[in-house]
Parts: sequence; C-alpha cells; structure tokens
Amino acid sequence: MSSEQFWHKLDTLVASSKIIIDRPRGTAHPRYPDFIYPLDYGYLAETSSSDHDGIDLWRGSLPEARVTGVIVTIDLHKRDSETKILLGCTREEMAMLAEVHNRGEQGGILAKR
Repeated sequence: MSSEQFWHKLDTLVASSKIIIDRPRGTAHPRYPDFIYPLDYGYLAETSSSDHDGIDLWRGSLPEARVTGVIVTIDLHKRDSETKILLGCTREEMAMLAEVHNRGEQGGILAKR
C-alpha cells in the first residue's frame, strides 16, 4: 500500500465515524490528575483499537478536521501499543504531542502526512 492510499483510507475512516471528545483541552486525566490534556482528546465511535476501545485521536487547532498525522505509541507500564490519530494539528502541535508520548514509560513515533 502506498502512503497516499494509507492516508486516504484513514480519511475515509474518520469521515465515516462520529468523533467523541471526552477529554477537553485543559482537563485532567481521570486516573493521573497531574496530566493536563494540552489539546482536545477523544476517539472515533464504533471503531476498535488494540485496547478494545475506540481509536484515539487528538484534535488540534486547525479549522479543517483533516488527518495531519498519527502517533504510534508503546507503553511499558500498561504493556500495550496504540495508534493516535492527529486531526487538524499544526506542526507545532504535532511536535508537542510527540513529546507528550515520549515521557516516562511511553514511547511514540510521529508519522506526518
């Protein structure tokens, strides 16, 4: 599969899914209150990720809700891996999210569109 086909399939998945923002920018994580969400965070309804919940996403500040990248994470503490969709994120927001997912027991790789 070419990268163009990958991004097109991801666009199709996002366009055909309801976006649920359950952790707005500026709120604390429910289990880790020291972590404050720097951007809106949520998931795609009626999708499934490796944790059996909806596919996670970060919503950036760009007005157009277009997939701008993904972050693939590994968490040694939780012993899992996930993909986070970056939707409407600026280059600066993507870099900041890459830093967020490379702290403590987490590691992440950013793939920009």
